[in-house]
Amino acid sequence: MGTPFSSSSSCVALASVLLPLLLLCLLSLVLNSNQSTSLWSPSWLSPTYSDSAADAALAEAGAGGVVIRTKESAAAIQASLVSPNDIPATRFLLPPAAAPAAAPGPEPGKDVDELKDKAQPPSSIRVRRRNDKLERLESNLARARAAIRAVAQSPNKTFAIDKDYVPVGPVYRNPYAFHRSYLEMEKLFKVYVYEEGEPPLFHDGPCRSIYSMEGRFIHNMEMGNRFRTRDPHQAHVHFLPFSVVKMVKFIYKPKTFDISPLERTIVDYIRLVSSRYPFWNRSLGADHFMLSCHDWGPHASRSLPELYSRSIRVLCNANTSEGFRPEKDVSLPEINLKTGGTAGIIGGLPVSRRSTLAFFAGGVHGPIRPVLLRHWKDRGDPEMQVYEYLPKGMDYYGMMRKSRFCLCPSGYEVASPRVVEAIYLECVPVIISENYSLPFADVLNWRSFSVQVSLGEIPRLKEILAGISTRQYIRMWRRVKVVQRHFVLSSRPERYDVFHMILHSVWLRRLNIRVLASGS
Repeated sequence: MGTPFSSSSSCVALASVLLPLLLLCLLSLVLNSNQSTSLWSPSWLSPTYSDSAADAALAEAGAGGVVIRTKESAAAIQASLVSPNDIPATRFLLPPAAAPAAAPGPEPGKDVDELKDKAQPPSSIRVRRRNDKLERLESNLARARAAIRAVAQSPNKTFAIDKDYVPVGPVYRNPYAFHRSYLEMEKLFKVYVYEEGEPPLFHDGPCRSIYSMEGRFIHNMEMGNRFRTRDPHQAHVHFLPFSVVKMVKFIYKPKTFDISPLERTIVDYIRLVSSRYPFWNRSLGADHFMLSCHDWGPHASRSLPELYSRSIRVLCNANTSEGFRPEKDVSLPEINLKTGGTAGIIGGLPVSRRSTLAFFAGGVHGPIRPVLLRHWKDRGDPEMQVYEYLPKGMDYYGMMRKSRFCLCPSGYEVASPRVVEAIYLECVPVIISENYSLPFADVLNWRSFSVQVSLGEIPRLKEILAGISTRQYIRMWRRVKVVQRHFVLSSRPERYDVFHMILHSVWLRRLNIRVLASGS
């Protein structure tokens, strides 16, 4: 048996252990106290997401953001989201990962040391590079936010040089901020389209129907453009290219009203991409977006809590009473391309040749149209041309061209293709809807070029429209012509057209979040 240590030697040994630990603790406290330092000042951090539309800081381009911390797993993400400035953590959509399989033994004839020599270096360097890419993305976004806010708040309003188009006038909520935001988007914004999935449910969509926007956006996004990147680490947002319309056509059983096949398809797809890539897991889907013009798009998004509550949902059915959140989601204009193009349906008559005060023709469905037809159908008033079925020999687009106002009541859902049809034909749209979040309302001032009528005002519809003076009407008519370019669906996307306006709406929502790398 050995001799016991003396008391003095025990103290020395204990001190040699405790002193380094004490120094490490002090160093940790110093580092932790500096973690709040970031590219944003505290004023940039907006409050926790609210379901209230009043929380929509995106009403002006360049609003502040919400912090999302990324971690290796969902549990770690939830544990880290405890700051009052963070988005509240929600349950992760995927089950816990399976236990890792046992490492395979050495192949016969191979020495273990030889295998060690050929082993890959630790992944920490690669992870660090990925974090550097993410931090670079967020740094660029922070600079873009600062540039947009500086323009929005500057007393000296000047536009940046743009040889193509400069948005001016009352049709824009803040034309200076919008222009700067658009230029920053063109300079920075990158979208990654997941390549997983096969047509027709993925990477495909309708291009000749009331749901045309679904197919045309997917096609334009995938055919190659300045915003698409093939490197997912360079992307600010990730697009989930599934088509709800195609799912309804191919996997829905008619007349059952059972959308569970659609929900399972979406769950399986996100499970696939989240297992192959780290991007869904690191933000719980907050930097991902889906797009759907089908009435069931919002319902299909409920298949996953994170897709519904965190991801950017680009929807035609933008009904705020059914969970649409303007500060997070994007209202998609509904465009009915019966022939697949816009030839012959853009352009209208001058004011002097618009002899009809108001026009509508459409089926009786939903809560609003029955009220409209009950009050104005078959009234024998030549100024109020309201029909359930268009009379034989009467041209639908021709009537819109010669009408001053085009009535756009909601049907089963809040959106109506008549809004864009009216803009195409230079007829001032009269939007009769409830809880409808209008497209591009974060940059467009809809009240400057449209009339918005509530359900209770339908009996007074003629009084309201006739009360608009000729001078005021001409101003509104000219503004419709100005905003028309933002709704045009080009065969090849052009600046400021509807494709780019949709992307700009997604860009604004991405500006409103910040994704932090693990350990930041």
